[in-house]
Amino acid sequence: MTAVCTGPQEYSLAGVAEGDREELWEQVVSESHAPMRLRFAAGRPGRPFHGVVRRRPIGDLELVDCESDPCDGVRSRSRIGSADDDLIGVLVTRSGGELMLQGEHGRRLRPGDLLVWEGRLPARFSVRGRFAKRTLITRRSALDEVLGRGWSVGGRPLDGREPAARLFVSYLDLLAGTGELPPAAVAAARNATLELVAGLVRATEEAPPHGRGLRAAMEGWIDRHLGEEITPAAIAAAHGVSVRTVYRAFEDAGDTVGAHVRGRRLLRARAELAAGSVPVAVIARNWGFSDSSHFSRAFRARFGTSPSAYRAALRPR
Repeated sequence: MTAVCTGPQEYSLAGVAEGDREELWEQVVSESHAPMRLRFAAGRPGRPFHGVVRRRPIGDLELVDCESDPCDGVRSRSRIGSADDDLIGVLVTRSGGELMLQGEHGRRLRPGDLLVWEGRLPARFSVRGRFAKRTLITRRSALDEVLGRGWSVGGRPLDGREPAARLFVSYLDLLAGTGELPPAAVAAARNATLELVAGLVRATEEAPPHGRGLRAAMEGWIDRHLGEEITPAAIAAAHGVSVRTVYRAFEDAGDTVGAHVRGRRLLRARAELAAGSVPVAVIARNWGFSDSSHFSRAFRARFGTSPSAYRAALRPR
């Protein structure tokens, strides 16, 4: 089964049998953005699901416009391949609203808001009304050209009213309304786009931590990297301190690095248990537990109940 193309770079569900639309929409969104699992949201309008994606290349970058009815999406670790580690997207909300969760950072996006997402991180989104967004999709390796190596997307959200965001959105609007460009103009547009994305990435960066803010900065870094392997050495390198300083920052608060990381992962796993029907074994694996038994023991020790019992208690009777 293939998506229906109504133009060189436009994919629409118009004319597709209603029973095939959910599978096709998952295919279209996964191919145009990043691989994910989709489902139509409950309470949508009493008509066939509407969805359109328009894609425009800008050299090795891609501008993707998407319109859809309510739907939910999950990008689990199992759907992230090695090629996705290089993927970076800048999402611009054009109309409607979307609840987006990547890592620990959750945000309700309103018209004009921006979000920088990374292909290497699990994510979840929920759209509850007719929604339109524009996404500039690039690669980390392309951004290395203007940012150098070792940069990272910070945890600070971007308000669409900020100068860097307004400039970026206006430029994309201009670019989207421009006809076909000659090769030299494409190269210039591509490079200008990367410079503007670099400005957005810098805008998400947080000031270097000092004094009492060091522990809070470390905790924030851990939250942003919970889906990865976390070691005291990695935390130290990210903050320009010694490994001993990392240990001391947690010991002074009566904690350990390992216990803090495990506790944060358990909280994330609990949220995933409440949010859907992903098998307990998959959730355990997603959050770094060796097996379901290990996860269940840790979950019961923290919350006083098993993962299965916790999920069952949340279901309507």
